[in-house]
Amino acid sequence: MAEVLLAVGTRKGLFIGRRRSGGPWAFDERPYFNAQAVYSVAIDTRASRPRLLAGGSSTHWGPSVFHSDDLGRTWTEPARPAVKFPKDTGASLERVWQLHPSAAEPDVVYAGTEPAALYRSEDRGESFVLVRPLWEHPSRSRWVPGLGGEGLHTVLTDARDPRSVTVAVSAAGVFRTTDGGASWAPANSGVSAVFLPDPYPEFGQCVHKVARDARTPDRLYLQNHWGVYRSDDGGARWTDIGAGLPSTFGFAVAAHPHRGDTAYVFPIDADVDRVPAGHRCRVFRTADAGRSWEPLAKGLPEADHYGTVLRDALCTDDHDPAGVYFGNRNGEVFASADDGDSWHRLAAHLPDVLCVRAAVIG
Repeated sequence: MAEVLLAVGTRKGLFIGRRRSGGPWAFDERPYFNAQAVYSVAIDTRASRPRLLAGGSSTHWGPSVFHSDDLGRTWTEPARPAVKFPKDTGASLERVWQLHPSAAEPDVVYAGTEPAALYRSEDRGESFVLVRPLWEHPSRSRWVPGLGGEGLHTVLTDARDPRSVTVAVSAAGVFRTTDGGASWAPANSGVSAVFLPDPYPEFGQCVHKVARDARTPDRLYLQNHWGVYRSDDGGARWTDIGAGLPSTFGFAVAAHPHRGDTAYVFPIDADVDRVPAGHRCRVFRTADAGRSWEPLAKGLPEADHYGTVLRDALCTDDHDPAGVYFGNRNGEVFASADDGDSWHRLAAHLPDVLCVRAAVIG
């Protein structure tokens, strides 16, 4: 029997919801990792037994990566830190921003961290090794942290080629490798950095999130610090597609799991307010690769709303029509079972929502 699993990472633990065969949603009785901030979650469905990964951060014990092989009911923490900076780097791990099962290699999982670094695991996320060529990139000394820190928050792999990996760093921009991580090049042509003297630098853009199109793998969608963009060549060049949105500032972007040219954003007023654009709780969807946008608000709050959606707090599941989900800093979680056409609230009064992930199990 198919089950939809929803993982909601918050500043005070991980909440897991389950829904069987279109029935009602039910959340586990208690959060996992009580009092830990959960910045990243991955639901790895590649093997016969799904694995959940969570990047937690304890104010006492520090950050760690946990895994579960029973859909989140019990969790294991490795005896040695799964992600750790080598001594010669002079760095220490602040948090794990991203956990990404590779689309091309069955046992490989990538982790993105703060300070901004990429790690690779070949044992499904139990141990990770620093990808040194990116850490040692010639431009690294000139990377500047964004307001939320210097985090590598996006990892995209390509099912067609395991050597191709795209990452995004705040505030350094997009970088790509086509040789399995041996070398990296900036991929920010056309993306603006309005806060820099040169508004179109080679790197230094404050990229907030990048998503890959379901049908056209070389098509990417990018939510920037001011600006929504599309690339049709894997990130080599970017085109502004923000016309029609109430604000081109935002943190999150997600792609439909099956439909091409279809993506979702949550516009935010900025730079001072950083609340939903016009104080309206609305997701915007494009079905034509950004040529036009439509607001999706049926079932969402109609009164003035102040719940900001962070970069990893908007996602889709594997259904068709797709389930679409988002959580906000008000501690609310909303879900749609029809591609975003209508919504209902799944949870309220949770701690600050940092990330949301969903997948069909079975």
